[in-house]
Amino acid sequence: MELLRLGELGEEIPAVRHDGVVRDLRSLTHDIDGAFLEADGVARVRDAIATLPVLEGADDLRVGAPIARPSAVLCIGMNYEAHAAESGGTPPSVPILFFKHPNTVVGPYDDVPFPPGSTKLDWEVELGVVIGKRASYLASPEQAWDHIAGFVTSQDLSERTWQLEDSGGQWSKGKCGPSFNPLGPTLVPVSELADPNALRLWSTVNGEARQDSSTADMIFDVATIVWHLSQYLTLDPGDLINTGTPEGVALSGRFPYLAAGDVIEIGIEGLGEQKQRVV
Repeated sequence: MELLRLGELGEEIPAVRHDGVVRDLRSLTHDIDGAFLEADGVARVRDAIATLPVLEGADDLRVGAPIARPSAVLCIGMNYEAHAAESGGTPPSVPILFFKHPNTVVGPYDDVPFPPGSTKLDWEVELGVVIGKRASYLASPEQAWDHIAGFVTSQDLSERTWQLEDSGGQWSKGKCGPSFNPLGPTLVPVSELADPNALRLWSTVNGEARQDSSTADMIFDVATIVWHLSQYLTLDPGDLINTGTPEGVALSGRFPYLAAGDVIEIGIEGLGEQKQRVV
């Protein structure tokens, strides 16, 4: 079972794909958002799935981000040891937190506009965690699982000059350009994924391999990240956490930065693939 949103920007239809059939969720909810997740939406879809109408023409509709209007996009930096090394940093002893503006979230196949003045536009495939239940001061990492709705393929596009040279010491300037967080294609509930801490994730640019790693190489695993963040802030339903990217980005110096016309493809085992053109 996979949750998705289909249709033009601002007019997306909430849907579920099960056994290869896409069904319409509008009888259960107006959208897949924090309120839906908080109201036990995933379980309600599972209970009703056999009676939901088929969404006719689903294959012809644009694929939107699988969650609507996340209230926050929280990101973990340098969470793969090899990526920390290629970035010139030391692996962190605690999770590094930065933020993306929620309006960076777009569909998985939407074009990415090349930012005016950009010189170092970079790709980053990441495992995204979607919060389903408010989390604050969790007692242990084990408790985190009760607060996670599911997982998504996420792209943390970055402008490295803005991030590292124009930042004043924080990274968010280089993370918040328009369309800098393609998301999806689907939201996969926790119960549908065997182990989010052992998934292959990869990226290519113009068909050439860039990243190829596993979430098993994360320094801080999913439950630890959610637990840790809950000690400093309240996580709300619908919030998105990007858990870091593996080695193989342009910042390493091994590959050129992105340019207009480039095509980026990323994917995560069990969560689906994305494709964007830089325009």
